[in-house]
Amino acid sequence: MNSAPQKSNSPHLLSPFDLCGLALRNRVVMAPLTRARAGRERIPNDLMVEYYTQRASAGLIITEATTISEQGFGWVDSPGIYNDAQEAGWKKIVAALHARGTPVFLQLWHCGRASHSSFHGGQPAVSASAIKINGDTIHTPQGKLPYETPRALATAEVAAVVEDYRRAAGRAKAAGFDGVEIHAANGYLIDQFLQSKTNQRTDRYGGSVENQCRFLQEIVTAILTVWPAAQVGVRLSPNGMFNDMGSPDFRETFTAAAAQLSAFGLAYLHLVDGLAFGFHELGQPMTLPEFRTVFSGPLIGNCGYTQETAEAAIASCSADLIAFGRPFLSNPDLVERFTHGWELNPPADVKVWSAPDARGYTDFPFHPRA
Repeated sequence: MNSAPQKSNSPHLLSPFDLCGLALRNRVVMAPLTRARAGRERIPNDLMVEYYTQRASAGLIITEATTISEQGFGWVDSPGIYNDAQEAGWKKIVAALHARGTPVFLQLWHCGRASHSSFHGGQPAVSASAIKINGDTIHTPQGKLPYETPRALATAEVAAVVEDYRRAAGRAKAAGFDGVEIHAANGYLIDQFLQSKTNQRTDRYGGSVENQCRFLQEIVTAILTVWPAAQVGVRLSPNGMFNDMGSPDFRETFTAAAAQLSAFGLAYLHLVDGLAFGFHELGQPMTLPEFRTVFSGPLIGNCGYTQETAEAAIASCSADLIAFGRPFLSNPDLVERFTHGWELNPPADVKVWSAPDARGYTDFPFHPRA
């Protein structure tokens, strides 16, 4: 047996936290990580149960991005939450985590233009506007193919997408999740509506910052008919360039979005504030203290944090929790390694991030003293 954990190196990061009534044993969050192990039917399976329970020492787990509908597809073999079999698959994962005392939120996802017609029976993907991703290729069911120009959603179609989010949130509740996170980051559909680079609409969903934020506001409002606000989070990426994002008015847009979200009394705002995976360089990056001035609830920082920088962010009250992504890939016992000062495993090879089996997924070693 190990001796009692020593928390002197990270007393803030490893301390408990009350997340709107949900007791977290530490402030280490497992970030959403798309791992593509759900198969063609997108049903969570036993391998995924093992993967998540291996990482159950996190204070909070946010699941990989999970599609709310078939229209939301854009990633091969990612899981869904729009039918009974998927709901049942997630229920097994939730039960396994709850048996270990770990709370878990489901991340709700629609890829929008970050998709391809081969996911949609030959029909174009949808977006805020008909603007193609400026990139090389996308992984599709038919292999790597060039990006395509999406179709702009008609005004009358938007309500149906909002309803898809509401239904998916209802299924997440039925599966036993502790809450849901709305994925409004990283260039996926909601982010495409938020940002002027991808939103050139002239209806009530475009033309002003208020209108650009309307789609997200309607989704939050719909989900709050299913979940209390204290069990709903939102993820934003104000500095990111992933999926060809980044708008000149990003600071105005994301300040307004965060202020509007604050009024709902949400569980948290999850910010991809770090620059480790790319920065659009359209101004000074937005920081957690900047969001503190407009969002009154808990803040989660994410992207490129180390144990040391995470501890500093929480100690300075810039963040309440820190989400770790890539370190959790190869370190299922990441919290224990932080707690005891143990060396981390080498990073996972990108080639196995989305492999079809246990390789690079559930086969990373726990520390010998764990």
